[in-house]
Amino acid sequence: MDKQLDISVVVPLFNEEDSLSELTSWIDKVMQLHNFSYEVILVDDGSRDGSWKVVEQIAAENNNVKGIQFRRNYGKSAALFEGFDAVIGDVVITMDADLQDSPEEIPDLYKMIMKDDFDLVSGWKKKRYDPITKTIPTKLFNSATRQLSGIKLNDFNCGLKAYKRNVVKTIEVYGEMHRYIPVLAKQAGFVNIGEKVVEHQARKHGTSKFGLERFVNGFLDLMSISFMTSFGKRPMHFFGLLGTLSFIVGFGISIYLTILKIAFNVSKMTDRPIFYLGLLCMIVGTQLFITGFIGEMISRSASDRNKYSVKGTLNL
Repeated sequence: MDKQLDISVVVPLFNEEDSLSELTSWIDKVMQLHNFSYEVILVDDGSRDGSWKVVEQIAAENNNVKGIQFRRNYGKSAALFEGFDAVIGDVVITMDADLQDSPEEIPDLYKMIMKDDFDLVSGWKKKRYDPITKTIPTKLFNSATRQLSGIKLNDFNCGLKAYKRNVVKTIEVYGEMHRYIPVLAKQAGFVNIGEKVVEHQARKHGTSKFGLERFVNGFLDLMSISFMTSFGKRPMHFFGLLGTLSFIVGFGISIYLTILKIAFNVSKMTDRPIFYLGLLCMIVGTQLFITGFIGEMISRSASDRNKYSVKGTLNL
């Protein structure tokens, strides 16, 4: 690492050409006012509008602005992963490109990381300007995540967050896991997680990317992260236990039927439903045990899931 910066700002974007110039100018104004050395990494997640051309223009005028362009749309988690891989600042700030996150929050977030020694600080948009179709699912999601993770945050999905650099260099963000970065950080041992009430701006340009599909995917990823937190490194403890219990039940039923046949000469054992129940339990138990064994093998193998096709970069 040839040089060090105070702050790295990572901005994932998808079809946000109208907001990028204003956003980067706003960030630069805040950084200059507080005398921060900084970089802004704009990650274009396969935009189909003129977003990348705008990024090129901004980067040509300001060397602090850097760009990464995907060949196609991979999703916000992929954009954050590539951005995190590139950062060199002591404090990493993430924010959305739609101008709903205010750069004015950056100095206080920086202070909470550097002075108050938080590993991660998540923004809380206490007063929101989103439609009810987004706010209600968000509240349900936050409530479920709090219960399952034990992390007392009000707004897990807020795009405005601050991290120590070693946090983003340690965690692996994929799928839709950007929603659960505090959970991933806690799982990795970064437990000093804080929250700050931040101002939520009304959207000025474009349309929201939130939809039913993202809500469903978020719920499924919540189930995944809950399982991974408890059994990600030891899947045999989950599948093996269920498989063993199922097999024992089935084997016990077969022993019971065998005793009936031998000791009491009971006929037509295969006509009894309990015979098929015992057989099913042994088959399912064996399959679950094999699943746990395969899971153990996979968990110990190298993963290439975070490989994305980058079309171009700027100032990196």
